[in-house]
Amino acid sequence: MRLLIVEDEKRLALSLAAGLTAEGYAVDVVHDGTEGLHRASEGTYDLVVLDIMLPGMNGYRVCAALRAAGHDVPILMLTAKDGEYDEAEGLDTGADDYLTKPFSYVVLVARVKALLRRRGRTGSANPVHTVGPYAVDTGARRVTHTRDGGIEVPLTAKEFAVLEQLVLRRGEVVSKSEILEHVWDFAYEGDPNIVEVYVSALRRKLGAELIRTVRGAGYRLEAPR
Repeated sequence: MRLLIVEDEKRLALSLAAGLTAEGYAVDVVHDGTEGLHRASEGTYDLVVLDIMLPGMNGYRVCAALRAAGHDVPILMLTAKDGEYDEAEGLDTGADDYLTKPFSYVVLVARVKALLRRRGRTGSANPVHTVGPYAVDTGARRVTHTRDGGIEVPLTAKEFAVLEQLVLRRGEVVSKSEILEHVWDFAYEGDPNIVEVYVSALRRKLGAELIRTVRGAGYRLEAPR
């Protein structure tokens, strides 16, 4: 899933981005409210981590503008401010959750995962998807073998993220560019064939018949529900 961090403290923003990338998310970072609103309005993000005290446009205004335009992307607000009034103001503008600095990184990751589970990109409250002999849990971000005692299949964060895109769009052809957009960050300028490397790794671990290559178009998950 793709996240946007809007935070003017550059060291904090880059630290959060590095940590969330290690968790398997594609993460973009901007440092002012105006650019944050522009990026978030594109509609390609699954969650926005939004600081309140920002140059250009503060987080309250960014959040309110997104909601007024009909964007329902989950928003986790960050602020150095404290107190019930600040929290209420943030939530009143349409934020989904609120975290006061300084905060534990572990807590932030837990809040991010909770918001993504709550949203449920497939429209289902159940984050577990049956894919042939496997259970793909997008909440816990793990794959287990349902016919072999629930043994977990070890996947890297990026491998899981690629698989997740195919699972969430089961039956559809997903192009390389679409996978790159959601699994790698906005600044990625490497070889787009990196997607083939991860698809090959998934085939080795889960079975060659699971993911079909549609020549000139992309990949499609073949496993029945």
